[in-house]
Amino acid sequence: MTLSRRQVAALLAARDVRPSRALGQNFVADPNTVRRIARLAGVGPGDRVVEIGAGVGSLTLALADTGASVTAVEIDPRLVEVLSEVVSGRGVRVVHGDATTMDWEALLGGGPGGWALVANLPYNIATPLILGLLDSVPAITRMLVMVQREVGERLAAGAGDPEYGAPSVKVAYWAEASVVGRVPESVFLPRPRVESVLVSIRRRPEPAVDPSVVPPERLFAVVRAGFATRRKMLRRALAGVVEPGAFAAAGVAPEDRAESLDVVAWGRLAATREAGVSRG
Repeated sequence: MTLSRRQVAALLAARDVRPSRALGQNFVADPNTVRRIARLAGVGPGDRVVEIGAGVGSLTLALADTGASVTAVEIDPRLVEVLSEVVSGRGVRVVHGDATTMDWEALLGGGPGGWALVANLPYNIATPLILGLLDSVPAITRMLVMVQREVGERLAAGAGDPEYGAPSVKVAYWAEASVVGRVPESVFLPRPRVESVLVSIRRRPEPAVDPSVVPPERLFAVVRAGFATRRKMLRRALAGVVEPGAFAAAGVAPEDRAESLDVVAWGRLAATREAGVSRG
């Protein structure tokens, strides 16, 4: 069971709810699309799924149809009642809350195995939310998220790609990511002015750089410094951040630029003794 475009429009109209631009509300209103997302997420019976920005429940229903245990988070109080009615009797837990300030440990609890995050994320919070969850919510071991195309390509980019930046390195530190599909603007209500993609993110068993060798605070401080002036050669961008001899020790050419280094190379550079960057 999923919701058609007509049904989504009717649910919103019946309660005089207009999508909020401030909350980034563009509801998926196409049964084939939500079923595709659920399929790509690879969830089923026995899996625990958390959905952020559940809206009126289009994707929520598709996830519940897989047999997974679904927790649907929605910030908009106008939609929480609608969502609860739509998923009534489907075994879905509906939570009214803000994903950016959520007590994730309390929400997800303990228990064996990890959680999957499957969501059509509001584009204005997607990057900091994903990076924050990778940093601090290890219970979420995989994600399938729909985000703005530029955001998705940046999250999944590898060294040398035009979109590669500090967020790409952060994702690569914790996980393996790839763009697994595109979503046309026509499936949303209202129709957005940006293209969307689906990004798969799977947490690594261990970070790509050993945190006992290079604390993550040190690693990401070096990465941020490198990308802050990405047009400069690294010997200039990282002046005062790593010692001059660090480049040879790390096997990195001082003439390289930030976008040419993968996360492991950044780790080798950051492993040198600090010169002006706090472990803070």
